[in-house]
Amino acid sequence: MAFSFPLPLAVAPFVIVYVLWLVFRNFFIRSAFDNVPGPPSSSWLAGNILKLLDHDAWAYTDDLIQTYGPVAKLHSFLGARWLHVYDPRALHAIFVKDQEKDVFTREPLTTTGANILLGPGLLATAGAVHKKQRRMLQPVFSVAHLRNMTPTFYDITRKLRIAIESRVRGGPQKIDMVSWMGRTALEIIGQSGLGHSFDPLVADTKDEYTEAIKSFIPTAVEIEFMRLVLPFVDYLGPAWFRRWLVTLMPQKSVQRMKHIVDMMYEWSKEIFEAKKALIESGDNAMLHQVGEGRDVMSILLRANMSAAEEDKLEDEELLAQMSTFIMAGMDTTSNAMSRVLHLLAENPDVQDKLRSELVNARETYGEDIPFDDLMALPYLDAICRETLRLHAPVTLTPRVANVDTVLPLMEPVRGVDGTLLSEIAVPKGSILFVNLRAVNTYKAVWGEDALEWKPERWLNPLPRSVEEARIPGIYSHVMTFINGSHSCIGFKFSQLEMKTVLYVLVSSFKFELSDTKIHWNFAGVTYPATSKGSVKPEMWLNVSLAP
Repeated sequence: MAFSFPLPLAVAPFVIVYVLWLVFRNFFIRSAFDNVPGPPSSSWLAGNILKLLDHDAWAYTDDLIQTYGPVAKLHSFLGARWLHVYDPRALHAIFVKDQEKDVFTREPLTTTGANILLGPGLLATAGAVHKKQRRMLQPVFSVAHLRNMTPTFYDITRKLRIAIESRVRGGPQKIDMVSWMGRTALEIIGQSGLGHSFDPLVADTKDEYTEAIKSFIPTAVEIEFMRLVLPFVDYLGPAWFRRWLVTLMPQKSVQRMKHIVDMMYEWSKEIFEAKKALIESGDNAMLHQVGEGRDVMSILLRANMSAAEEDKLEDEELLAQMSTFIMAGMDTTSNAMSRVLHLLAENPDVQDKLRSELVNARETYGEDIPFDDLMALPYLDAICRETLRLHAPVTLTPRVANVDTVLPLMEPVRGVDGTLLSEIAVPKGSILFVNLRAVNTYKAVWGEDALEWKPERWLNPLPRSVEEARIPGIYSHVMTFINGSHSCIGFKFSQLEMKTVLYVLVSSFKFELSDTKIHWNFAGVTYPATSKGSVKPEMWLNVSLAP
């Protein structure tokens, strides 16, 4: 995609020299990955990467997996060679074994981009700063805290049930469920995470803030070309000047992202300042607020105020956590819940069986099933696990090697020269694309039915090959929430949210496919739309009262 970016004249010569150096190094100097098999480059400028980041990259990634196996060479921008990896032993080295030494970390351009869009929160920091933030945040995502927050989850999902019930009481209606899932997820993260109510879940009109956040990931994919500029961001002058440069860019996607980021920042800042003032005025004031001061941000602010000076987080870091909570917590979980509803609509027998379990549980435990009993419902748990295995919301995650190292392999691969490779040398600075969906559906681990959605697989002992593979995920032998210092800190929060919403919805309503097509777009977070490449998330289902 062509674009114009008015770099200061003083920087332009360095950019030209840098690009020429990259071209020379990548095209004329041999790479350690040259003996690793992989697809041929599609373009000297972008290699294979644009195919991998396409909104409809499912067929391309499936071919990459089936043709080249658990490790393959990719061609990236200006001839750079990257690795596509999903070998379980290699992933253990990347996410667990070498984490303390920071041998592999998030790719710098990814963290730079996150910092620009969200601020210096968990998604934008590394090393000691990231570890300090995570230590401060960890207690508020504990099971003990989630038990206390469960009533809030139920209060919100009951409002969702009432809203949908009012629309289908007269008969089945076609409803955009991804919109309602987004609004519900935002209200849950708002009340439980920030102590703020965004949406009463009653109006039928679109909420601008929710729509903006749902468009964040699709828009981020559209402006992937901006990665070429990220290495030079620090040389483009102060933030106000860089912002002015962005306003000059003609791309609609860039201006749309600017609007989304501005909206998220202003909302976060307003909530943050109000909450900080309340806490400073005394805890009694919090009792009259949403969540009564038990939300993540209230607890975090109080903990930060009482922490030792060396452990304190700056206000800008705390503010960035809010935007990070909203974006990461809303989009991934709401899309995962939408995926479950889509699958249940496609599999009515599974939906009926789940509804039977949920109705029986409601008769046993009452309207609000206690946390531990809800989490233990076997078929609901199996459906959530299987959906998160087969349809991980985040499909690819990049990592960079900070030192020269070696990746061990569970199964040797045959090199271009015909030799068997049981390990691969990874030079410092190398980029690895870890395919989470591929390892979650690796037939050598999960069996020949690995690509089938079969919740029943979790009701029986898993194949011995799953245990032997030792997939290094923090959740259920899958890499959906990854592992190590950058694992998803809110994965238990996400599980509770999914199960609470599904319990209330599926026990109350029946979901069927409508006449509107549902296309799941490949993106940083996969999302449903009515067509390939649409940046507007939509998922229309026919909804009626449960029989």
